[in-house]
Amino acid sequence: MYKVIDLFSGIGGLSLGFRLEGFEISIANEIDASIAESYKKNHPETYVINQDITELEIESVFKDFHNSNNTIVIGGPPCQGFSQKGSRLGLDDTRNYLFKYFFNVVDYVKPQYFVMENVPNMLTACNGYFKNEIVSLFNKIGYSIDYGILNSYDYGVPQERRRAFILGKKGDIKLNLPKPIDTKVSAWDAISDLSYLESGEGEFLQDYKINSNTSYQKLMRCNSKILYNHTVTKHSELALERLKLIPPEQGREVLPPEHITGSIFSGTWSRIIKSKPSVTITTRFDTPSSGRFSHPYLNRAITVREAARLQSFPDDIIFYGNKSSQMKQVGNAVPPLLAQEIAKKIKKDINND
Repeated sequence: MYKVIDLFSGIGGLSLGFRLEGFEISIANEIDASIAESYKKNHPETYVINQDITELEIESVFKDFHNSNNTIVIGGPPCQGFSQKGSRLGLDDTRNYLFKYFFNVVDYVKPQYFVMENVPNMLTACNGYFKNEIVSLFNKIGYSIDYGILNSYDYGVPQERRRAFILGKKGDIKLNLPKPIDTKVSAWDAISDLSYLESGEGEFLQDYKINSNTSYQKLMRCNSKILYNHTVTKHSELALERLKLIPPEQGREVLPPEHITGSIFSGTWSRIIKSKPSVTITTRFDTPSSGRFSHPYLNRAITVREAARLQSFPDDIIFYGNKSSQMKQVGNAVPPLLAQEIAKKIKKDINND
């Protein structure tokens, strides 16, 4: 079976999607020590390198994969410069330098396939200037490219999350990104079996108290006997007062004038709409003022476990570290079910060859 190298791995959303399709994740690289530790605990079979990728000796670290025909490189290099309107620096923008390290690994390893994930602006900003530059670079080292903006909701994930993906295959015949699937899952389909806790309640480790009642919930529970990461942030009295004024499916617009301050902007203090997918999960989902992250009924923001469910992480993936680190792990990840659809496409192509 093909071996996978995951760069900028985070908690391993991409890794998990490929693992679910039977791929072996050989190496993962993550700069954040707390997140790297979480990755290790959830993917014990993978060699994890907790180091800045700019300091890696590529030819030493990846020598066993050099010119390999059974390797896949995956990852999402942070590239803030892609969002800069009107910039013509492109890949020379210093904020995009991490892309070059992803490219350098691909150029050295020469994997049969690679998958790169990023913000939608990677493809759309500056009338496609960045996209054209990236595609040209990979074409020059022998890859055919497909690219597109995929919405996680179209791939069985209960969340509206649009991200750019570039799928490269060595040779002249490109492999297309996966098409949307029929399965559609709402936010309530995902989280309604998790204990109805109030502000400040919950333990890191607890028993399930409600039976699973949707196919998605059964999928997420897998073989889990214990529920982790379902603890509620303790909100301020003012936050609780505001939340009590907001009925299901509503938000800031129903708050009385005394609660409308300059710090409250559109989209904040809103409840998740249970019949729809959630909005994009960010790294601040425990704060009602950060977006539509309040529970559909309860007067609180969602927990790490609820956010993980909305990201399609199964319950046997455990998020370690402090709360801030856990939220980064969840909010920055590629949803595993979306990653799995990409892995399926690659696996089918391998089998056809």
